[in-house]
Amino acid sequence: MLKKPLSLLKREAIETGTNTLSRKLNAFNLIAIGIGVIIGAGIFSLTGIAAANNTGPAVTLSFLLAAIGCAFSALCYAEFASLVPVSGSAYTYSYATFGELFAWIIGWDLILEYSIGAATVAISWSQYLIKFLANYGIHLPVQLVLSPFETTTLSNGSVVHGYLNLPAILIVVGITLVIIRGVQASALFNSIIVVLKVSVVLVFIAFGWQYIDQANYHPYIPKNTGTFGEFGISGIFRGAGVIFFVFIGFDIVATMAQETKNPQRNMPIGIIGSLVVCTVLFVLFGYVMTGLANYTEFKNSAAPVAIAIEKTPYAWLSPAIILAILIGYVSVILVDLMGQSRVFFTMSRDGLLPKLFSVLHLKFRTPYKSNILLCLFISLFAGFVPISVVGEMTSIGTLLAFVMVCLGVLVLRKTQPDAPRAFKTPFVPYVPILGILTCVVIMFSLPLDTWLRLIVWLSIGLIIYYSYGKKKSTLRNDNGAE
Repeated sequence: MLKKPLSLLKREAIETGTNTLSRKLNAFNLIAIGIGVIIGAGIFSLTGIAAANNTGPAVTLSFLLAAIGCAFSALCYAEFASLVPVSGSAYTYSYATFGELFAWIIGWDLILEYSIGAATVAISWSQYLIKFLANYGIHLPVQLVLSPFETTTLSNGSVVHGYLNLPAILIVVGITLVIIRGVQASALFNSIIVVLKVSVVLVFIAFGWQYIDQANYHPYIPKNTGTFGEFGISGIFRGAGVIFFVFIGFDIVATMAQETKNPQRNMPIGIIGSLVVCTVLFVLFGYVMTGLANYTEFKNSAAPVAIAIEKTPYAWLSPAIILAILIGYVSVILVDLMGQSRVFFTMSRDGLLPKLFSVLHLKFRTPYKSNILLCLFISLFAGFVPISVVGEMTSIGTLLAFVMVCLGVLVLRKTQPDAPRAFKTPFVPYVPILGILTCVVIMFSLPLDTWLRLIVWLSIGLIIYYSYGKKKSTLRNDNGAE
């Protein structure tokens, strides 16, 4: 239960030297980073899965519900980011408020959140690549684009099992090489791609709106099948849980604190700004997509937008948008991998993980060894696990982190009310409490097997903590006396 003092965190925030991250990011970069990761797998893939399995056209309500829950949490993140501008996000905040054990739990949880998030996008990227290449008569072997747990039926009626998703593996490896080159170049590349991605979403909304078939909205909330989470009101909550992880962009912004100029001002702008922009785009996108095609057509598809575009006369739009999506997905994977390595970096400097995770490249000032190991881990998930499984795993990890951050604001407001805060969460304690309640409700709407996977993951993490992290903790060994 040993807590990391705010005074120590503030000293870490202003450290300089060859073993510290380089401050290059401004407010626009942070908003672009948030948008870059938010507009990704959720809007282009899991939107269709949630509509087909849980919500029907009411997927727009699921987006609003998830956004409301995120808004409460985002305000709490913004306060912490202005108070403790240190890499590590919810991990660092938990260390200061609840102690080392809870910090480890959240840090280990963030590993699940960002890593599996990157794997989800890589899988969806692979599916869109197949669609794009098919437009030009190029067909990749089915066995090399599906996980071993997936099957597909060929035109001759035969059922084929996958071996591995090779394109998903290759894109993770390629982006890792870019990240190792440095944060400034990565941020510039991401900003360019974000402009392209937002343009794609706006083009889809504008061109698709005029071809909406109102019949596809009836019923707007399909009748529940008798099973919790399959349509009806419970389906809206289940859908919100499944797509909730698309909003983790503002969460990843918080991991960039030690690479940001004037973080007390720019971090809240980046966190809240990216969430607002993306919420508006998501609701409009979901409305148009379920209006163009009946929600049942999205069943088991990781590329629903391609199905929706087929309902319009713009044949040129499908390959153009799919190409832009492919390029845009690159920034999602990039930001996820950047955020994950920064959490590893912070946990390693605290002694809870081996020192190799905080070793910086002499030229690029990036945690390159951490990037390489993450690449290996995420590639395995991307290549061998179905998208529906990894998507739900990411959602529950995100929700748990949000709950801890909201609780943290309540604790610090009580224990350290006079600590200087450049941004304050409004309407405390109501906003943090509403954030906690929203996240808990969505968590309990997720399938049981998702909870079991989270419990197994956290159990593995606790074994590592008690066998390694607790003994090596820098706070215990070096700063305990202070």
